[in-house]
Amino acid sequence: MAHYLMSVLDGRSNSGTPEEMIAIRAFNEGLQAKGHWVFAGGLAAPESATVVDGRNAEPVFTDGPYLESKEYVAGFWIVEAEDLDVALRLAAEGSKNCNRRVELRPIMTA
Repeated sequence: MAHYLMSVLDGRSNSGTPEEMIAIRAFNEGLQAKGHWVFAGGLAAPESATVVDGRNAEPVFTDGPYLESKEYVAGFWIVEAEDLDVALRLAAEGSKNCNRRVELRPIMTA
């Protein structure tokens, strides 16, 4: 079983309607019941981000997002799936339930 990151793309934070939140909860419960659930969460607005660069002797902390963009990752799921086809189906269901575009990426293993 492979792990996949499903990133929810949105133009603002915490923008789900009450109906969308009900659908997301039902989707999460389905993921858990079918053994696909690993972890999920919503993210604060990009303005709350801090970029940390610790490559030199002293770390540099920069307020704000790494990239300026119209859309950003507003939330995510980490799921477990037998193969890419299953992961794509889960991403399509997640997109429908949260009413947002979802980017699917495999998580590399060491």
